Amino acid sequence: MRQQNSLLSTVILAIIMLTAKAFTITSRPAIARLSRLNMSTEATSIVEQCKLKIQKALETDNVTVTGAFDDPNGSHIAIQVVSNLFEGKRPVQRQQLVYKALWEELQGPVHAVDSMTCKTPSEV
Repeated sequence: MRQQNSLLSTVILAIIMLTAKAFTITSRPAIARLSRLNMSTEATSIVEQCKLKIQKALETDNVTVTGAFDDPNGSHIAIQVVSNLFEGKRPVQRQQLVYKALWEELQGPVHAVDSMTCKTPSEV
């Protein structure tokens, strides 16, 4: 009976060690991603990050991103964009360009875009 308990204890310990090792190996990339996310959000707010990404993707400085309903953390945002890249595009195609620029944020910190206005310079 003692040998069985000893063997069982050894097997359980081996499983725990393997599980801990596997968890450590797989969690390191996740921890690194979280660290990068935390570092980037400390430098600028999520609203500012969204604005910069839209400006870069749509080659315009005429971008306004606000936290909707006075949302301080930017989980709900409202967007206004004026860009030459919208010329000849339907409204849905314009919105798709904006969503493409914000894809990473929409997978995490941004929960919803409550409103979006996309115009060309001639429409303003």
